[in-house]
Amino acid sequence: MRRKNAMKWAILPAAASLILALTGCTPQMAGLGGLPSAGKNITDRSEVISNMWNYSWMVLWGVGIVAWGLMIFAIIVYRRRKGDTSLPVQLRYNNPIEVLFTVVPLIMVVGFFAFTTKTMDEVGKPFANPDVKIEVVGKQWAWDFNYTSANVYDSGVQLQGKNAAELKANYDANASTLWLPVNKKVELDLTSRDVIHSFWVVDFLYKKDVFPGKVNKIWFIPQVLGTYDGKCSELCGEYHSMMLFKVKVVSQADYDAHMAQLGAEGNLGQLSDGLNRNQNLPGDNPNVRG
Repeated sequence: MRRKNAMKWAILPAAASLILALTGCTPQMAGLGGLPSAGKNITDRSEVISNMWNYSWMVLWGVGIVAWGLMIFAIIVYRRRKGDTSLPVQLRYNNPIEVLFTVVPLIMVVGFFAFTTKTMDEVGKPFANPDVKIEVVGKQWAWDFNYTSANVYDSGVQLQGKNAAELKANYDANASTLWLPVNKKVELDLTSRDVIHSFWVVDFLYKKDVFPGKVNKIWFIPQVLGTYDGKCSELCGEYHSMMLFKVKVVSQADYDAHMAQLGAEGNLGQLSDGLNRNQNLPGDNPNVRG
């Protein structure tokens, strides 16, 4: 009876974990170790990020299995026997174990640091001559896009919706949309008109903070045609959850046609910094710089 109860309590957590794993991931996410993406090659930088994620988890699972195994071994082998009322030894040293528990974490920290630095260098490597340059401007609570190379712009408006269904309908119809040509070198200059935001295209597996008065850059090559969801991932105020946008990766011909359409609609030139809310900051106004 005790053995059956023990088996039951051992199976329940395993079954619950399996159910969560199976219901929480799409087949694509399962192949990416649970990352929320439609595939590892959406951009030329995506696979580097997914590899870091997966290899890190492999190492951590290995360490976890060894640690759990040693813990379970100690619990079973050194458990108190029936009838034993003595107090166990309260102070004991094992130099090899102590050295092991010092050296292994040190090696892991150094290894993860080197792996992370290498990945960041690959992801953040700039293009000497990008094919497309776009300025992405965050604002409460939408996005503006200055297509620098084409000298046109597209200004977004805040989405509306009293519930999830209304917000989705408004998102489908009116969300700010960043257009990108497939298989072209893209440089995005990120800045903000007011507070700190964060630019995140979910399927690209990469995000970057957007600061007022500062320009951060992202370089990548979009490799798969499609429409991708984007959002602000930095809490930026009351309607942060509505600061959504889309990214459309299209052919060069469709991209050129959209740039021509923006020009025909009168969106010529670039939206200036004069729209920024922070006009009285010392760094922006020479008269109050001090």
